[in-house]
Amino acid sequence: MRRYWIEKKDLFQDQVNFSGDVFHHIFDVCRQEVGSKFEVLTEDSKAYFVEVLQVTKKTALARILEERSIPPLKEPHVHLALSISRFPVMDAIMEKAVEMGVTSIQPFFSEFSFLRKGEKLSDNKIERWDKIIKSATQQSGRGDLMKVLPPIPCEKISNLINPSAGSVGLFAYEGPSTLSIKDYVTKVKSEHPQGIKEIWIIVGSEGGFSHREVEEFQKLGLHPVTLGPQVLRVETACMALVSVLKYDFDLMC
Repeated sequence: MRRYWIEKKDLFQDQVNFSGDVFHHIFDVCRQEVGSKFEVLTEDSKAYFVEVLQVTKKTALARILEERSIPPLKEPHVHLALSISRFPVMDAIMEKAVEMGVTSIQPFFSEFSFLRKGEKLSDNKIERWDKIIKSATQQSGRGDLMKVLPPIPCEKISNLINPSAGSVGLFAYEGPSTLSIKDYVTKVKSEHPQGIKEIWIIVGSEGGFSHREVEEFQKLGLHPVTLGPQVLRVETACMALVSVLKYDFDLMC
């Protein structure tokens, strides 16, 4: 079934009004028409099954036939702290992270990141990520929009993780490490018998992390985790880690 993301303000009683970019996408690009039936998703985790009643040159009107609630993401919530990589890589990660149920992405500046500290993401890039996230949300039927937080320096990553509140973290490391992702899961589960609410995955850009950054992460109590002898691309490492954690913490259903 086709799904489209809309703003809640477009709902009025038992009807939906379409205009602007949303109208263009649904009716000009996707060729929906009078009589078409599809779902629209809103930011309050609601899905509405609608039937199109009227289409003009710039607006359309649909009637709500059914309403359902979309279950929220299960805990522990998975967050991805990502050293800013080349933009095509970032674009791919944004899309797949939405589909995999990542709660938020925190871009950060590191010694080997594509953008350096003090540089600014353009408004065009932020707008593009917003479109990618909405498109992936529509495709996957997810009930909320994944958040992309403002970029921070690598040194501020420690502010993200609060062990006393059930928040844990790891960083992907291509160097020597005695801790596999399987061992990591076993370790943190035993250390938090009361349960884990958040898992922060920290991934470097194409150049990885410097020795200084690795030492700083370890001082913070973050675990260097290996995914095996093969050196993975940034986007592969992100999705491999998310997939393993979702499986081990029973987040696949």
